[in-house]
Amino acid sequence: MSLSEYFMNLALAEGRRALPGCLPNPPVGCVLVKAGEVIARGHTQPPGQPHAEALALSCLPPGITGLTAYVTLEPCSFHGRTPSCAQALVRHGGIEQVYVAILDPDPRNAGAGVRILLEAGIEVFIGLGAQQAQHDLGRYLLEQRHLV
Repeated sequence: MSLSEYFMNLALAEGRRALPGCLPNPPVGCVLVKAGEVIARGHTQPPGQPHAEALALSCLPPGITGLTAYVTLEPCSFHGRTPSCAQALVRHGGIEQVYVAILDPDPRNAGAGVRILLEAGIEVFIGLGAQQAQHDLGRYLLEQRHLV
């Protein structure tokens, strides 16, 4: 197992901690890493409270840079009950790379979160841990619920 796979597995485990309190939001996990060490982690909180990325970012010491984020679902691009997680990652200024397990099928997002990150110069990798993320998140994703 590579180091990146290890960190994504930690993010997946973090996402499972969100259930059932996060519902109807999907149980997303985020791990922030610097130089091979987990610096912060977060999972989606109850509706109206922070998403995984925002919670992890809130745990960081000020001014930290050189970070890689491992996120189980594409960061949201839109402001709903909470602000955009993609924009929060960009605003932080210390995120250099983001690993996204799966893209969000919600038509309000569907690649827009990744575009925000890329346009800000953040390197994005998609698909690490995708099979497990789809297993963990699939039934909770907005677009998927219409099919079930």
